[in-house]
Amino acid sequence: MYKEFYVFDKQNKKPKKALIRNYTINDFPALIQVQKEAFPPPFPSDLWWNEDQLNNHVKQFSDGALCIEIDGQIVGSMTGLMVEFDMHHLEHTWEEITDNGYIRNHNPNGNTLYVVDICISPRFRSLGLGKHLMQSMYEVVVHLRLERLLGGGRMPNYHKYVNSLNASQYVEEVVAGNIYDQVITFLLKCGRTPVAPVPNYLEDEESCHYGLLMEWKNPFS
Repeated sequence: MYKEFYVFDKQNKKPKKALIRNYTINDFPALIQVQKEAFPPPFPSDLWWNEDQLNNHVKQFSDGALCIEIDGQIVGSMTGLMVEFDMHHLEHTWEEITDNGYIRNHNPNGNTLYVVDICISPRFRSLGLGKHLMQSMYEVVVHLRLERLLGGGRMPNYHKYVNSLNASQYVEEVVAGNIYDQVITFLLKCGRTPVAPVPNYLEDEESCHYGLLMEWKNPFS
């Protein structure tokens, strides 16, 4: 993929040239730096991308290894893999389905593009880059004639409501617009639709260890 376009800063409304492309081995230092900026301490540094993981992304499924540049600087990335997913059996963990981010389980004959990670440097989040990366991954789904894009989103505000709402009720309130959740609401704006909350999806106290499975169906499949 190689896609050039312009994005606009919400404050000064000036256009900035952007580029989305497949990342390569030469980009690894910049990609790791974005992770450091997006997830600073006390976030554990061993959870940032490492070079072995990034190598696997490029070698196993380069179509699903995307980065975004602003004025020639890498400021974000998005990674996916292909899996054969049964929508009648939803329970899984992020570690299981992504091979803990190493994607050695990538299935080139799979029916689903599964999101491993999306990451934007905080300094550039006002430009709407995450939505552009998501749209580009939808284009990969169409290009490869897959059935859907799928991924588990965090529910970071759920811990504030866990005593009054179960996970499904919380999602319903977010979709109704009665509760704002920075991750779920962002994914809704990107065109993703909720499937079901999955318990024990990842170690995340804010989400009470849930992940909300959300999909985008290929309209041409």
